Amino acid sequence: MKKWTVLLCALLACAYMNMNMNTMAAAQAAAPVPAGTALMVRLETTLATFSNKAGDRFQARLTQAVVLNGKTLIPAGTMVEGRVTKVDEPRRIAGKPTIGILPEALILPTGERFFLDATLVDTNAGSGTDVNQEGEFKGSGHDRRDQIETGGGTAGGMLIGGLIGGPPGILIGGAVGAGSTGVHWLTKHRSATLMAGTELTLELNRPLAMTTAVASAGQ
Repeated sequence: MKKWTVLLCALLACAYMNMNMNTMAAAQAAAPVPAGTALMVRLETTLATFSNKAGDRFQARLTQAVVLNGKTLIPAGTMVEGRVTKVDEPRRIAGKPTIGILPEALILPTGERFFLDATLVDTNAGSGTDVNQEGEFKGSGHDRRDQIETGGGTAGGMLIGGLIGGPPGILIGGAVGAGSTGVHWLTKHRSATLMAGTELTLELNRPLAMTTAVASAGQ
């Protein structure tokens, strides 16, 4: 009887230890990727204000694995999918063309999908571009070509005015030339483009729950 009691206690102790280990493993598996984590991705879809509209889909891939405490939580090569939320091409030279994007899903190399709540915070699209606090990409408002057009319009007007009316004509011609160039500016569209291959930095807005299957995918 005593032997059976000892054996039963041993079995209960083993069962208790296994239950605790399973609980710890489940807790470890559910450890999320923290909010604020940066996701470095490369666009696979070209996005442009002159060719896209709100609702268009885009894809990008992680170029750097997300590692936490020595564990790869999101492997490099993971796909990011999302949609365009805003496209704006202002006519005013003071305005900046805008592309808004919304990352919506992570797709692992294993095919597993996870809901993604992240915001665009930076790009390597080049000088004159920017990303605002809403995560919208802003293209260049104007460039050197605009300045050349402005100077050319004013100088051309002054030359014609001087030939026709002398010194007073120069002043009038310059004003007319500048005015005509300004009208030209107002009718011009400013475009913004995020070429395929552009590096984007996304930031998680809230923790992203992953599983141990995700960790093993990148190892």
